[in-house]
Amino acid sequence: MADLIVKSAVKDALDDTNVSADFYEALDDEVAELLDDAARRAEANERKTVQPRDL
Repeated sequence: MADLIVKSAVKDALDDTNVSADFYEALDDEVAELLDDAARRAEANERKTVQPRDL
């Protein structure tokens, strides 16, 4: 799967906090799961458009 997150943006958002290398992969997996769940909710509601309420 393609990377869904931008490492530099994550690092910037966490300011002075150190980020381990494996954190990015774990975060990417979480984002992928969130997107899959949102797509399933949209489909369950007979929509092709994912909306904020699907989160």
